[in-house]
Amino acid sequence: MKMVMKLHIKNFGCQMNKLDSSLVCSALVERGFELVETSEDADVILMNTCSVRQHAEERVLSHLGRLKHEKKSRPELVVGVIGCMAQRMGAELAEHEAVDLVAGPGQIAQIPDLIEEVLASKGTVVAVSEDIRVKGSDVERVGLDEFEMAYDSDANHIPGQAFVRVMRGCNNFCTYCIVPYVRGPEVSRKPADIIKQIRKLADGGVKQITLLGQTIDAYEYAEGGKIYRLGDLLEETSEIEGVEWIRFITSHPGKFDAGILEAMASLKKVTPYLHIPAQSGSDRILKAMNRRYTAEHYLSLIEKARQMVPGISIVSDFIVGFPGETEEDFEATVELVRKARFKNSFVFKYSPRVGTHCEKKLADDVSDEVKKERNIELLAVQNAISEEDNLKYLGATVKVLVEGLSKKPHLNKAENDDNPQLVGRTATDHIVVFNGPERLRASFADVKVIKTSALTLFGEID
Repeated sequence: MKMVMKLHIKNFGCQMNKLDSSLVCSALVERGFELVETSEDADVILMNTCSVRQHAEERVLSHLGRLKHEKKSRPELVVGVIGCMAQRMGAELAEHEAVDLVAGPGQIAQIPDLIEEVLASKGTVVAVSEDIRVKGSDVERVGLDEFEMAYDSDANHIPGQAFVRVMRGCNNFCTYCIVPYVRGPEVSRKPADIIKQIRKLADGGVKQITLLGQTIDAYEYAEGGKIYRLGDLLEETSEIEGVEWIRFITSHPGKFDAGILEAMASLKKVTPYLHIPAQSGSDRILKAMNRRYTAEHYLSLIEKARQMVPGISIVSDFIVGFPGETEEDFEATVELVRKARFKNSFVFKYSPRVGTHCEKKLADDVSDEVKKERNIELLAVQNAISEEDNLKYLGATVKVLVEGLSKKPHLNKAENDDNPQLVGRTATDHIVVFNGPERLRASFADVKVIKTSALTLFGEID
């Protein structure tokens, strides 16, 4: 009788990584692997890695340090490092005592076979793209598309929801960013393949589709004398029966076209939510980042979005402590946040990434202490805005797609034994927690908001 191999996957990084992890997990489960919650119970451990920030890579190396010691007592344990860090470091990672497998993002479809190879040979296997900036062959592209079609489902994500990749890679070359060097050039998927995948997911009960792209507003595919763009995908997806909400992430301000806003305004299924990173409010820093827009351009785009899509929820990203960032530059960023009044912002302290323009050409000259201070200050400004703006929901009834049990219950559990605390999100991506029957998971519910905070709305079933 063949022994069932137990699998544990630890994910670092963005939604792209989460999607990759879920696809690999489904493929391995189909091969007979059993998914387990902890690495201690696993025969095979995969770490899907991120290289966007140094801290993410440091966490991976820390885990590998612990696994090196674990393998001394369990030499049969297989450890694989996959994803962006694997592509960046390649054979260097394979030299680590704990590592048996190294595979880049472009090789995710091969991972089940690569694990079998490691198990059979007891050796180390490395599979990364030799020249990451060269587009893969049609055979490789089709292989990746077929892998996504075969293994994507809401079992891989939040019940009732699924992510669908519409393009891979990035061509922006922001001076601080490692993504173009680990994810490769932009390659848009064929519209018919995307729609076919979404139909399959909808037939399986998926109600919300999130279209994914590193720079999703750059989506472009020429076929039959027509150039398909993101607006076209949104329109075709909205016609699919069963799909009720459609999201897309992440957008670049320098490539945003009005067709996207027109689709959001005219298509009821497209949620009024826009994640569009500004990164800085200083034109001098934006130029140094190679973002190819100004603060004025960004703010005018935000104003246009709010005019065309009333009630739209806008989220941004920022980097503080970028090389050469002065107090004046930082204050320009604070001012942009005050003017834009985002739903929320993700704020990160700059860290140099090996191989980027910044790492090669610009000194990391802002102290860690100043970076930390600016991070705290910008978050405080944003939180004050979010807290104030969320007050408008007090007493209102909002429609939420229920995700499941809340991981951090806020409400009085003792008074709600029969109805545990659930968490859901509105069309504008506001988090709502409330007590209700667990059977609501993956369905829509109307919730009356009885309390608000900067990050969360608290409610009760209406």
